Amino acid sequence: MANNGDEYINDLDFTILAHLQEDGRKPFARIAKELGVSVGTVRNRVLKMLEDNTLSIIARVNPQRIGFDAYTTILVSIEPEFLGESSKEISLFPEVSYLSIITGEYDVMVDVMCRDTQHLKDFLINRLAKVKGIKEFKTMLILNVYKIAQPDLRLAKRLAPHKGFEPTPIR
Repeated sequence: MANNGDEYINDLDFTILAHLQEDGRKPFARIAKELGVSVGTVRNRVLKMLEDNTLSIIARVNPQRIGFDAYTTILVSIEPEFLGESSKEISLFPEVSYLSIITGEYDVMVDVMCRDTQHLKDFLINRLAKVKGIKEFKTMLILNVYKIAQPDLRLAKRLAPHKGFEPTPIR
């Protein structure tokens, strides 16, 4: 189990994660039965992965279905000395659903969910533009989302110490 970055999760952990990616509410008893292990084993492994931040279980909401019609990606250029401070401040805005420091022409990529273009305009002009250190930003309104997904765990097998890892097929 990963706890300090020096160890990888094992094949059983990967397989449990694959089951939870399919259905985050899948009962531990069902996972255990399908994997041929005890419920306690599944429970303990999930608890350890939650504790070491390998796993978090959330409900993903479709923003358009609940009234967020101005889903936007914003590329932000920030003065280098304010990068950390500004990023933390931006991350606290309730509209922000994703924030990362990136390479290239811009320093930060931010996804925001706003009710409508008026809400987006207010966010951009009255809050984002006033964050200390911001030089400029570029917005891209997302018209349609075709895929939102977590990483395919089969792609991570190269990172695992066991070369033969293949997740158990999920029915």
